Amino acid sequence: MDLFRAYWKTNRAMALALLLISVVFAGVFALYRLPVQAVAYAAAVCLFFGCVWFAVDFGKFTVRHRTLRRLCEEVELGVERLPPPAGGLEADYQALVRALDGARRAQNDQMQRRYADMTEYYTVWAHQIKTPIAAMRLLLQSGEGAENRALSDELQRIEQYVEMVLGYLRLESGSSDYVIRAYDLDGIVRQAVRKFASQFISKKLRLDYEPVRTEVLTDEKWLLFVIEQVLSNALKYTRTGGIAITLEAPKTLCIRDTGIGIAPEDLPRVFEQGFTGYHGRDDKRATGIGLYLCRRILTRLGHTITIESEPGVGTTVRIGLDREPFTVE
Repeated sequence: MDLFRAYWKTNRAMALALLLISVVFAGVFALYRLPVQAVAYAAAVCLFFGCVWFAVDFGKFTVRHRTLRRLCEEVELGVERLPPPAGGLEADYQALVRALDGARRAQNDQMQRRYADMTEYYTVWAHQIKTPIAAMRLLLQSGEGAENRALSDELQRIEQYVEMVLGYLRLESGSSDYVIRAYDLDGIVRQAVRKFASQFISKKLRLDYEPVRTEVLTDEKWLLFVIEQVLSNALKYTRTGGIAITLEAPKTLCIRDTGIGIAPEDLPRVFEQGFTGYHGRDDKRATGIGLYLCRRILTRLGHTITIESEPGVGTTVRIGLDREPFTVE
């Protein structure tokens, strides 16, 4: 019905013109006092041929409409398959569409080149900055005292931000450097815990962790990145108490903290890119990228992540690691 309305809007001028011509013919026949049968016969013949013409034209209109709708769904493939124009005006419209498509493609190519240059620059920068970071860490390890430990913790945060930048660039580049196989989950968790051991000590936070003794089908590097991000957030917003790492069925890694929690209105948006929430506005260093990257990485790995939190009580992050094994075709 909608298609017929669209056709009528396009061709109603012609239909009204045919109706006007029929009225003129009827008037002329009446003025010459011709028999009514002749007028009716002429009108019937005109009506018959008019209906045939409109039926054929409506069929062509339907085919063209479906072709254009299909091209709208495949617009990324280009406009080379546009149907032949039905007239001069439609040819002008198609020429305009092709010109706009060419401009869009040129602009898209330019943006891709700029993005590739920017990605290459920041990748090189992230790798280069690791050298002075490593040198500073060696210098700090040679000394002792509370000030050195505080500087080491801050340096560790810088390292984490650099790793976050590299992770973001790798995800946006679309590269697939995943190595999916069975890994010992305890080995991955221990790596993350050792990385933040000094912060647990300096903040006097308790760590409750018992070996989970299970294997997961995942990528070690990317899963370690996610666990480190979750632990970093837990340490950042936990002032007293501790952090517990447990395993729930089926293969769900739970990281609970006794921190300040997340406001209820912020909880649905914590995985949005750039969203920092109420506490993030207090902490000017918050980027709103960590949890966003965590969800993107886990989605690509076939895992899940959920967060429960209560202000003043703490936050629980659950990472679902259960997935179907890969089948080689």
